[in-house]
Formats: sequence, structure tokens, C-alpha cells
Amino acid sequence: MILKKLMRGFGGNALKHYNEASDKMNSMAQEKQVVSKKRVADHGEVFTGKREVNVMLDLVKQETERIESRFLEPACGTGNFLAEVLERKLHVVETRYGKSQLEYERNAIVALSSLYGIDILEDNVMECRKRLSDIFDQKHTCLFKEKAKQECCHAARYILQKNIIWGDALDLKTADKHNKPIVFSEWSPVNGSMLKRRDFCFSHLLAHGKKTEDRSQLCFSDLGEDVFIPEPVKEYPLTHFLKVADAEK
Repeated sequence: MILKKLMRGFGGNALKHYNEASDKMNSMAQEKQVVSKKRVADHGEVFTGKREVNVMLDLVKQETERIESRFLEPACGTGNFLAEVLERKLHVVETRYGKSQLEYERNAIVALSSLYGIDILEDNVMECRKRLSDIFDQKHTCLFKEKAKQECCHAARYILQKNIIWGDALDLKTADKHNKPIVFSEWSPVNGSMLKRRDFCFSHLLAHGKKTEDRSQLCFSDLGEDVFIPEPVKEYPLTHFLKVADAEK
């Protein structure tokens, strides 16, 4: 408002240019939420704005700041929600462990590995992976400059390849030509610098919500509630967090 009053003082043309620039900026902000009308019609694609993302995440603020708390975005788009969660988690990691490169890198990898996404559009998946990778790399390099380990960034990119999936969250299958069941990797820190990877079929994880007639197959807590213990489709040996990309070789 103050700027607008100043522009009035410079005459009509200045105010006109101000209004045009303001309209253009507002238009650009809206365009970021919609790539094209066709994509809206075909896929219902409308990205959530940053302000709305933060308001929604603040409802679970404690979880967004817990390093190991897992998040799944079943229609992740280019990563508006996941990027903000990663920013929050990395801020916590830096605050707690920024003075120790090993501790920072170890916990930053844990924070990144807790984020999962699915999107039916391949370009969104690629952009989401790149966006999260760029955030991770920028924070890492800013802290440790030339001492930043490329192995750490390489491990982060590998984890994103496994965690951000090109698929359909409705039929629980990948959207590529193979059309296989979606499989997510769980990354659990063990004994300091080691990670334990276990792969789980997404459909099996969701099956817990379905009723079963055979109660003998269920485990129960001390309160009598049924407890779901999923079975991994594959397990990997303990691996140093910087070497996770080598586990499949």
C-alpha cells in the first residue's frame, strides 16, 4: 500500500506500470498451481500453494520436525508438501548436529529417507526428485563447503529414486510399461552409521485396513488391539549410509 501511494506521486504512467507488474506477479503465482487446463481436466492436477501447505503442515508441526517421522504424499506433484517437510526436518538436523559433519550427514539421510511420494505423471516425479535433491545438496554444501561429501549427495539421490514413485495411488501399481505393484523401501538407522533397508509392497501395507475373518493370524497388543506387522518382500544386509546405492550391486 505504501509503495502504491509513492507510485501515485510519480504520476499516472508509473502507477499504471505498477498495476501491470502487480497483475503479472499475481498471474504468475496462479500459474504455478496449474500447469495447463488439459492436465487439470485429464488428471485433476492443481498444485497446493505454499501458504496453504504451511498451514496444513502446522497442524502436525511436531511430526514435521521429528527427523525420523515418515510422510507419504500419494499425489505428490512436484513436491510442494514434501519439499517443505524436508526443509523443516533439515533445519532441525542442522540445529542439533550442524557442528559435526558425520552426525549431520547421517541424520540428514534419515530425514530424507522418511519422505515418500507417488504421482501418476512422470515429469512431476522427475521434478519432485530433483527438487528434494537440490534442497538436500544446497543445505549440505552451504554447511560444509568443499568438505561436503559427494557420496552423501549420491546416497540421497539413490534414496529418492526408491521413495518417489511414478505410479497410480488408486490401483497401487507403477505407471510405467511394467505396471508392477508399487514397492516402497524402509530405511532404518542401526548402530550409528548403518542403515537397514527392507522393501514392502504398498498394497500389503494398506491391506491392514480390511477386515479379516481369520483372527488367529493377527497379533494383539496388551490392550487387546490388533497389531499389524507387515512382511517385507525383500531385505538387504546392513549397509553404511553412504553406501546404500551399492547394496543392489
